Amino acid sequence: MANLTMIQAITEALDIALERDENTLIFGEDVGVNGGVFRATDGLQAKYGEDRVFDTPLAESGIGGLAIGLALEKFRPIPEIQFFGFVFEVMDSIVVQMARMRYRLGGTRQMPITIRSPFGGGVHTPELHADSLESLIAHTPGIRVVIPSNPYDAKGLLLASIENNDPVVFLEHMKLYRSFRQEVPEGYYTLPLDKANVANEGNDVTIVTYGYMVREALKAADTLKEQGVSVEVIDLRTVSPIDIDTIVASVSKTGRLVVVQEAQRQAGVGATVMAEIAERAILNLKAPIGRVAAPDTVYPFGMAENDWLPNEEDIIAKVQEVMNFD
Repeated sequence: MANLTMIQAITEALDIALERDENTLIFGEDVGVNGGVFRATDGLQAKYGEDRVFDTPLAESGIGGLAIGLALEKFRPIPEIQFFGFVFEVMDSIVVQMARMRYRLGGTRQMPITIRSPFGGGVHTPELHADSLESLIAHTPGIRVVIPSNPYDAKGLLLASIENNDPVVFLEHMKLYRSFRQEVPEGYYTLPLDKANVANEGNDVTIVTYGYMVREALKAADTLKEQGVSVEVIDLRTVSPIDIDTIVASVSKTGRLVVVQEAQRQAGVGATVMAEIAERAILNLKAPIGRVAAPDTVYPFGMAENDWLPNEEDIIAKVQEVMNFD
């Protein structure tokens, strides 16, 4: 076992994927010699050559089109979108082409594309770099959206995503890249896609979240435990499709649910969870479902983002509200 940051775990996964399959290719803006903005691909071009790890022009639409063409020719592309705020330039390739290509071609072709991209707030990036835009893709059938919350998950989920024959958008929260370390197995392993993880077991209330908010939820759970409240924290891991069965099982036990997301309240991943539980498990609920999310405004400039982003205190307040419902 190695004690790794999340960015180191991602680099290990990419290294293993390149070594295991010669048809695996990595490309994007500055991913070659520079190793990417966050050095996720550091050293990989030197190890595997310019034909397998290479830079592209500053054109996200071109990156998406190249990935589709390579996948149709039975390569396994891993394109990087330098920041997920730039996804609008490649939306046609992702939601119009990749997501429906297998259906369009009657299952005769596959789209084994894993699009990696950093996102998320709390690190004072320039405008258009930190936005949580995952629901734009999560609302499109035919494509997975995977968001790890720790180094162990990042490595196992990334390898599983790369090996999957359907397109995956793999989002990496920037604040998680180097904020803590975790024991990560050396060598190859995968974690199941489409399966949530119970990050903390509890009996009084269920918190469902993903990405960096898992860290805030776990901190809130520790504080609430001191107040006599037992919190179950579910890390979605994959936000499309959502593992509703795990959430239903937890809510059936606790009778209370709080959904937490970094994205604005009107963004849809949390709302989807709430709707599914209202439809499937409403008679198990002892209180209305609580929601913690960012305000419905555009992402603020860096000086204001810490006031704008949800945090541990917001989660604690919402759990207390749900627990005190009569």
